[in-house]
Amino acid sequence: MGKEEKNYVNKESEDEMEIYGYKRCVWKLLLIVVGVVCSGGSLLLLLYWMPEWSVKATCTKTALKEAQIVLLRTTDEFRTWFRAKVYTLLTTGMDPMENSESQISKSVKNDEELCTGQHHVEHSKKRLLRKISENQALMVRYFEHRSVTYFWNNNLQNFKDLKGLTEGISWSAIHTHYSNGLSKDLEEYRKLFFGANEVEVEVPSVFKLLINEVLNPFYIFQIFSITVWSFNGYYYYGVAIIIMSIISIVTTLHTVRKQYVMLHDMVAAHSTVRVSVCRADNEIEEALSTDLVPGDILVIPSNGTIMPCDSVLLSGTCIVNESMLTGESVPQTKISLPNPMKTSKGLEDDEIYCPENHKRHTLFCGTTVIQTRFYSGERVKALVVRTGFSTTKGRLVRSILYPKPTDFKLYRDAYLFLLCLVGVAAIGFLYTIIHSILNKVIIATIIIKSLDIITITVPPALPAAMTAGIVFAQRRLKKLGISCISPQRINICGQLNLICFDKTGTLTEEGLNIWGIQRVEDNSFLPSEHNICRESLVKSQFVACMAVCHTLTRIEGKLSGDPLDLKIFEETGWVLEEATEEETALHNQIMPTVVRPSKQPLPAAEAGMDREMEMFDLPTTYEIGIVRQFPFSSSLQRMSVVARVLGGKQMDAYLKGAPEVIANLCKAETVPECFTEVLKIYTKQGFRVIALAHKKLGSRLTWHKVQNVSRDAIESNMEFMGLIIMQNKLKPDTPRVLKELRRANIRTVMVTGDNMLTAVSVARNCGMILPQDEVIIAEALPPKDGQVAQIHWLYTDNASKHLESATEIIDIKMENKGSGDGPHQKNHYHFAMDGKSFSVVTEHFQDLLSKLLLHGTVFARMAPNQKTQLVEEFQNMDYYVGMCGDGANDCGALKQAHGGISLSELEASAASPFTSKFANIACVPNLIREGRAALMTSFCVFKFMALYSIIQYLSVTLLYSELSNLGDLQFLFIDLAIILVIVFTMSLNAAWKELVPQKLPSGLISASLLFSVLSQIVISAVFQVTSFLAVKQQTWYEVWTPNSDTCSSSKLNITLTYNSTDIEDARNIKNYENTTVFFISCFQYLIVAIVFSKGKPFRQPSYENYPFVVTVMVLYIFMLFIMLYPVEVIDWILELVCVPYKWRIRMLIIIIINAVVSFVTEVVLLDLAPWKFLFKRKELGLNQHTANNQQEVLEQGNKSCFSSVLGGGSRKPKARYRYLARELLVDPNWPPKPKTTTEANKPSTENSACQILTIT
Repeated sequence: MGKEEKNYVNKESEDEMEIYGYKRCVWKLLLIVVGVVCSGGSLLLLLYWMPEWSVKATCTKTALKEAQIVLLRTTDEFRTWFRAKVYTLLTTGMDPMENSESQISKSVKNDEELCTGQHHVEHSKKRLLRKISENQALMVRYFEHRSVTYFWNNNLQNFKDLKGLTEGISWSAIHTHYSNGLSKDLEEYRKLFFGANEVEVEVPSVFKLLINEVLNPFYIFQIFSITVWSFNGYYYYGVAIIIMSIISIVTTLHTVRKQYVMLHDMVAAHSTVRVSVCRADNEIEEALSTDLVPGDILVIPSNGTIMPCDSVLLSGTCIVNESMLTGESVPQTKISLPNPMKTSKGLEDDEIYCPENHKRHTLFCGTTVIQTRFYSGERVKALVVRTGFSTTKGRLVRSILYPKPTDFKLYRDAYLFLLCLVGVAAIGFLYTIIHSILNKVIIATIIIKSLDIITITVPPALPAAMTAGIVFAQRRLKKLGISCISPQRINICGQLNLICFDKTGTLTEEGLNIWGIQRVEDNSFLPSEHNICRESLVKSQFVACMAVCHTLTRIEGKLSGDPLDLKIFEETGWVLEEATEEETALHNQIMPTVVRPSKQPLPAAEAGMDREMEMFDLPTTYEIGIVRQFPFSSSLQRMSVVARVLGGKQMDAYLKGAPEVIANLCKAETVPECFTEVLKIYTKQGFRVIALAHKKLGSRLTWHKVQNVSRDAIESNMEFMGLIIMQNKLKPDTPRVLKELRRANIRTVMVTGDNMLTAVSVARNCGMILPQDEVIIAEALPPKDGQVAQIHWLYTDNASKHLESATEIIDIKMENKGSGDGPHQKNHYHFAMDGKSFSVVTEHFQDLLSKLLLHGTVFARMAPNQKTQLVEEFQNMDYYVGMCGDGANDCGALKQAHGGISLSELEASAASPFTSKFANIACVPNLIREGRAALMTSFCVFKFMALYSIIQYLSVTLLYSELSNLGDLQFLFIDLAIILVIVFTMSLNAAWKELVPQKLPSGLISASLLFSVLSQIVISAVFQVTSFLAVKQQTWYEVWTPNSDTCSSSKLNITLTYNSTDIEDARNIKNYENTTVFFISCFQYLIVAIVFSKGKPFRQPSYENYPFVVTVMVLYIFMLFIMLYPVEVIDWILELVCVPYKWRIRMLIIIIINAVVSFVTEVVLLDLAPWKFLFKRKELGLNQHTANNQQEVLEQGNKSCFSSVLGGGSRKPKARYRYLARELLVDPNWPPKPKTTTEANKPSTENSACQILTIT
């Protein structure tokens, strides 16, 4: 029988899941009911925690088409299971997007019931269902998972979520078939499938949150422990744990509910608005936004609105604030979707509509339409394409509601360590049973004592103790201006070893200053000019391009738009005027935006102008009207406009954008031969360069024809006009922070949308690339004209674009580099590539990708999705990746990174784990320092709690051998007065003031940590057993009774004698063994607390943690006092017995020796001595920022001989990037030599991997 084919939902997407169908089985359900009753409900809890077990235990597998319950499993590394119930829906059709008008009309023909008033969703559903019931209806099956509804698709034979109008719909189809609106009945039909158009964050009730919290395994174990303690008579301790648990639960519920309320309020603001909907009969109807479905036509009001859905603009223009999505409050201009049927090329210009690719035509949910511009007699209309949680805003909210699980080795190791403790508890469990049976203890006592040993070995307070350090770190971060919505990621930030930085607004200042311009005349560059406003330039095409090539607009009288556009326009000194609504209404076209010089030039000035600067005969009033705009596109890296001078006979096209792109769109004869060299001069100095171009359009091109002409037709055969050179200064903190990160061996990478050479120059200026380091640009070209994909290796000293031949190799001279062979070539090099090259490499050079990323430092011209992909690729190499950006276009990368830090407090940063109040990168080392401190605290607390449980386990096991135990108040004193106070004060150590190169282990299962814990366990066991046995060897020892009087011959006896009539100790708590074990174990808790409370280099020294110091001193003094000078009241409360003074002194000596041995073992042998080479992971990974990084790896390889002798030298590095670094050290062909090209052969049919050929 062949292997069953797996079914998937959300195939090849981030949310991809396997799906399995199941039907309920009666006999299995009855067996489970019996099992639940017999197990006292514990089986029900197990099935609640394990959804896959609950489904398999109560259902039988079946085809998806017949499934009543579906089982879902994510395909990521977590493989998480979910269950969902399948529901049925009564409809007239299976596809909500099919035109069911005829079926619906037929079904409502005889229906006389009419709806009046507002059309609410539930009311509409009931109305349509009543209509459907009169005819033959279809049953549609569906299930819901994480706010997304999946419907059964007969064609796919699988469940599928609804995409609305964003799947396979062409531009022409949108204008032809979807631009007329929906009838009311068709809208109600679609509403059955799409539901209410709202992004609703349900705030769970307190009761629901309480149940979810109480059913956590941790609290269930606490309930089990308290039950056992109650039967054992430990009432005080049980009550104390109950009080602590209630406080913990209340605190957690308050925090969780507060987060839900905050998110609900943020999302609910303006989520429901009244909208104008255009029906199929062209009638305008007022409705609530919750009633909208894909296919509805919205009429956008002229005074703006908040978009309640994702929609595509069909007519008119909108000015939109998209800060909710992008983090940029700069208004964006949205233009209507072109109609291919009205263009000269017709369907040749047709495209498949995609909201992400056609953002300039899309109005996204949650964004604010500030104002609209429209045709006279026509409305600004938009077609609804997505609603509810399918919208861009809905997906952003879903990413916050259902974050990706945190995969951190610490947490996985913690569970593994708990399993080890359970194993130890099992040994004690069996020992207790056997020993009690041999001593003929009654069965009830055996059960209680054996279960008690389990509650001792696995401490119920462990989770709370582990959380303490994170909570304190979160508070310290808040004081530093860093807010956190995912506290568990604080620990992960302690492991960050690679930080990706956006450039503009992150490393550099947000604003740009114009340094100057360099115009072109007669195919050559003129000298650079700094005074742009002089009169001789006012009427030049160059200044005209600066004045009109933008998407600026006036909002409430203030000029606003892209900061770059705004800066360039302001530099011209021109004025922008927009038509009023009254002026627009008088014309049958959109009144153009007009720009003009603030001071009109004198007519006499025209005679002295050369031919290049003359435009044509100009009227006295010199104004230019912007007829059509093609907004800036990050994928095209350019923008253009069509404009006309007032009174002019021809229109002009102006183009602005990335120099390399603009040069390729211009006539070759207009581009200076030295263009590349001049551009390189500026970019290497860190300037941002913008190129301008212009061409005159034909006189036959009318206004109406311009509105339908394609962008490609306008942006071709341009005439190159020159360059605008702009300065983008580094932020003051940038060099210092990057230097601090470099000293700490933390890689820094630049990911920007700016020019390659500008990015490389900024990387050098800020210290990301050191002056002596070589930069190799990897220029990858996709397959073309039968040629395979290629990579050209260019060195920045002579790097330039290939404009003639893709196979041409630039001759690169490597001064003072010898032949290029030898160790020197292994040092000090960085790779740089742009977004296009990155795409080619990821698709055609998978074998080279990791090698490039290992040394990749600058990634330029990167699109938002490429930033996210880059972060993911670094994570695949086992880097712990941080991402720091200003929120604009960085949201995906911020969410994907282990530690994403947004420098913007706008709504777009809500999905980022961390948000800095201050817009500079100083937050990055602060976060890493606090992360390291929190991680170190977690290690210290975990080790302490492990020792606490083992020490107490040893104490109880030893006392069980005498049929004794610790008393109720003894347990209470140990757990509350010692353990609880120590844990919380131990967690108060602040972060160390500087970052150090040393790295913390990422998990608990490391040689150093295991040696530390195991050595202290052995030491504690030896001294505790020694004391237990030694007390029995004393000459005064006897089986203690209330009449025992061993203190009568003591040097000190201030305790009262016990009355012989005292009630006998039923549980045999009072005895010499108990008193001895109690004192020794209490001091052992304090000893390991001091030994494990590590300070530098990750935390402040423990002696600066004053609450901890005071706590330890008070406990030491108190314990020494009651041990050496017993007080009757305290002895009575703690159920201690009087022992001779000499034995008290001997116990003190044992405690001192125990402390010395523990300290020497932990601090001297493990932390200071050369033995640490046994346990320290070999740092064979590369530090890209140190001057001798590669040489250090070679030296470490030689030094590791010591480790090899001891048995650990040939160990393969666990991190992939470390292993790759070691391999590249001995690769003679890496890095690629100059004068070489790397080609990728076509993949063979048997193996999809590309063969790499290097051609000299």
